[in-house]
Amino acid sequence: MFTQAATLIATASTDDEFHPPSIFEFFPDAVLFEGTLFAITRINLIQILATVVLVLLFLLGTRRMKVVPGRFQSVVEMGLDFVRVNIAHDLLGRKDGDRFLPILTTLFFMILFMNLTGIIPFLNIAGTSVIAVPLLLAIVSYVTFIYAGIKKDPGNFFKNSLMPSGVPWPLYIIIIPLEFLSTFIIRPVTLTLRLLMNMMVGHLMLVLFFAATQFFFFGLGGWWAPLGVGTLAFGFVFTLFELLVAFLQAYVFTILTAVYIQLAVAEEH
Repeated sequence: MFTQAATLIATASTDDEFHPPSIFEFFPDAVLFEGTLFAITRINLIQILATVVLVLLFLLGTRRMKVVPGRFQSVVEMGLDFVRVNIAHDLLGRKDGDRFLPILTTLFFMILFMNLTGIIPFLNIAGTSVIAVPLLLAIVSYVTFIYAGIKKDPGNFFKNSLMPSGVPWPLYIIIIPLEFLSTFIIRPVTLTLRLLMNMMVGHLMLVLFFAATQFFFFGLGGWWAPLGVGTLAFGFVFTLFELLVAFLQAYVFTILTAVYIQLAVAEEH
């Protein structure tokens, strides 16, 4: 965390003025292929790095699995078991849980690793803090639960989703639009915005704390320095909080996807 603080303080400002965080930090200039359709920004590089690290970790952790696992294999297996047992099997049962385990595992660890880049020194921004990644993952979740429902009951999935049983037929005039909005519109929108906003706000808060620390220590100095100590302490605490948020957002996104799948494959939904 001291490296994280030093990195953010050093990059917060190069003069004696206070520079608050800005929304434009999520729209950086291209660093590769500028001016083309394949322009790559700093955030894109962070997303690529997180993906490469994730793939390498699982390749190395599962390439030569032993009956008596070493420490690294144990950590990888613990992560995989967490998704399989606590999300897939608990919500979908063993059969359906194993069917959808690959997609749930991919969602969880992709979100987790991209979230964690927000507190890694010299990266300092989450790969999920721009809308493209949360939106893509929400679309994957959306397509998956619709596929699960159609696969389970091709002829009645949409009917059961929009027309719950036991409701007097005149009420369907009100219920059908509400169910359509709730099931097929609000679900992907809330998945996208929940993840995006949490990561954006976390980054802005960290930059605010450490930029304020730089300003109090080096911009004003003197009697203002104790305030810099306070903002630095808040920055450390919020870094730990962001670590928790990174995990919770990955967990919430994945478990909601599992819930949507479970509702889609239920006999009555």
